[in-house]
Amino acid sequence: MIAPGSSPVTTYALVHGAWHGAWCWDRVARHLSGAGHRTVAVDLPCEDLAAGCSAYAEIVLTDVASVDDDLVLVGHSAGGLTLPLVAAARSVKKLVFVAALLPLPARPFAEQNTEEHILLDEYQAGIELDHLGRRRWFDAEVAGRFLYSGCTPADARWAFSHLRPQASTMYTEPSPLRAWPEVPVIDIRGTDDRLISAQWSARAVPARLGVSSVVFDGAGHSLLISHARELADFLLGL
Repeated sequence: MIAPGSSPVTTYALVHGAWHGAWCWDRVARHLSGAGHRTVAVDLPCEDLAAGCSAYAEIVLTDVASVDDDLVLVGHSAGGLTLPLVAAARSVKKLVFVAALLPLPARPFAEQNTEEHILLDEYQAGIELDHLGRRRWFDAEVAGRFLYSGCTPADARWAFSHLRPQASTMYTEPSPLRAWPEVPVIDIRGTDDRLISAQWSARAVPARLGVSSVVFDGAGHSLLISHARELADFLLGL
C-alpha cells in the first residue's frame, strides 16, 4: 500500500537488444531506483538458437508476473521486437521504444530489413559468424564507432567486453505478433544512431506507432549507456 502523500511506485521492465544483457541497463536502473521506483532488467537468452521473440516475451512475462498494472515496458534496439508481444499478453501502462526495431505482424524482420533498408551496412564489418552460425562482435574499434557512438572510449570498451553471440532466430522467424496492442507508445531516437537508418525511423515511427519520436541530440544507438541519466529522467517524467 502507498502511504498517504507519497507518489505511486512504477515498475520499469527494461528489455535489452541483441548481443547485450541486463547489465546494459545498470545506469538507467540505478537512477530509476534512486527515485523510489522498481526496476526489472531482464536477461534474454540471445545465444540460444531455439529462442525467438515468443520465448523472449515469456521470460519478460515471468519476470514481471508479480507486478500490478503500473508497469512501463522499455525496450532497446532489437528489444523492440519483443515489447508488443508482452503488452498483448498482459496489462501495461506504456511501451517505450529506445532506438528500437519495430515488428510487423507475422513478418520476419530480416525480410522487412531487406525491403526497407532499416539497418545500416557499415557496422557489419565488426561482426562475424561463430561455429553455430550466431553473429558475434569481434572488432572493438568498429563497435565503438557504430554500436557505441556517443559513448566514452572507456564505456565502449566496458560494454564490448560483455557482448555475447546473438542467434538469428528473432530476425528470421515470422513475427509472433498478430496485431499491435492498444497501449500508449513513446519512441526515443538519438541523432547519431549509426545502426538504424534515420530515414527509416522518420517514416516508420509515425506510420506504425502514430507518434513522433522524442529526439536526444548527440546520442548514438546506445543512449541507454551514454545518456543514462537523461533517459532515466525522461522515463520518470512519463
